[in-house]
Amino acid sequence: MKWFDNTALTLVIIGAVNWLLIGIFRFDLVAFLLGNLSWVSRIIYTLVGLCGLYLISLYGRIGNVSDARS
Repeated sequence: MKWFDNTALTLVIIGAVNWLLIGIFRFDLVAFLLGNLSWVSRIIYTLVGLCGLYLISLYGRIGNVSDARS
């Protein structure tokens, strides 16, 4: 599952950078590259959101790893 964690983290980082660009420059990189709410950009937004929800589970797993090392 480590590859899935890394893929999810990469997509969430891409989403975070996109939000940074939107917040600072009002520039939506995903919409610029793939079209404003085209079906491909909607899939990207959905995958980023799902990966963000999945990464919430890292909180529990990080706690379990630190408990195991103690």
